[in-house]
Amino acid sequence: MALKKKLPIPGVVQVLNPFKVKKQRIMNFNPAEGVALRKQADNSKITVFDYNTSLCSEIVLNKVEDTFKYMESPQLSWINVDGIKKEEVHAICEQFLIHPLLEEDILSVGQRAKMDEINDRMFCVLPMIYFNSESSSVDMEQVSIVLGKNFVISFQEDPTRDVFDPVRTKLLLKGSRIRNGGADYLCYALLDVIVDNYFIVMDKLGERIEMMEDLVQHQPNTRTLARINYLRRQVFLFKRAIAPVRELVNGFLKSESDLLEDKVTKYYKDVYDHIVQCNDLADNYRDMVLNLQEMYHTQLNLKMNEIMKVLAVVTTLMAPPTLLAGIYGMNFHYMPELESKHGYYYTLGGMGILLLLMILVFRKRGWF
Repeated sequence: MALKKKLPIPGVVQVLNPFKVKKQRIMNFNPAEGVALRKQADNSKITVFDYNTSLCSEIVLNKVEDTFKYMESPQLSWINVDGIKKEEVHAICEQFLIHPLLEEDILSVGQRAKMDEINDRMFCVLPMIYFNSESSSVDMEQVSIVLGKNFVISFQEDPTRDVFDPVRTKLLLKGSRIRNGGADYLCYALLDVIVDNYFIVMDKLGERIEMMEDLVQHQPNTRTLARINYLRRQVFLFKRAIAPVRELVNGFLKSESDLLEDKVTKYYKDVYDHIVQCNDLADNYRDMVLNLQEMYHTQLNLKMNEIMKVLAVVTTLMAPPTLLAGIYGMNFHYMPELESKHGYYYTLGGMGILLLLMILVFRKRGWF
């Protein structure tokens, strides 16, 4: 007999996931299944920028075989593959003499950012990160870049978006530095624009943290705590994704490959400085989110103390009237006050005077 799967309660799901988005796995890379987990892209697009100092042409190719001629092109070529299809990646890697281990890294899902040098080819894989304003989540796609003598090949998972538009604009601009540089400078430009986009994502996360600081002070409730935990997860995912990029860029700085000219190394140093700064800011944001959790518990304790204070004052104020009512509710036969014609009103008046005196004393002492 099959066991029935227990469905989550809708209300609980809304509290745990206030933005109603699919949870992202924190640990999402298994080397044994990296390639097997790769899903074929429904559509792929191959774009080539073939350029030199005097001209630049942007070409959209219809089939992967059209890229083969650019391996020995006298000009510089940027081949950008949008959408990963295994047969296309294999064909390009085989034609451009890209080692099978690097091909496996391109096809693997959830790769950690890294840099390799095999057979006169420099390779790096790193995350391209976006901020989803609707769900306040950090979205990522894996980008692989291969550097050759006169070409750069980039592989992207999502064919609908990227951050390379500034590079494309500079390539089409005659006299730009990227047009006068080599393939190593083009590789630097791609890495630079990816890392610079990290700061845009961090600005958005910073705005959310500031909003949460105000929300914690005014609404320290369960939903606010769920939002804090959600934000903490997004900051953690971002930090975990960008942390290895520093080692990646440092690999280019330490490389002695002939593909990198000495004059271009200083540009990679600039990218290294940026990623170090980005990592430091990510650490600060992580600490700020942890402080938000502490602030939430502090506000919750203050709110609870205020409630207990009100209850204690009410209980104290009601103690004397309760005592008087208890004394005169004993109904002993020989209680002279029971025979008094106005005893009931005297008792109520005494209770009111006691309450008034206690309120005045409490206010003078600043208890409420």
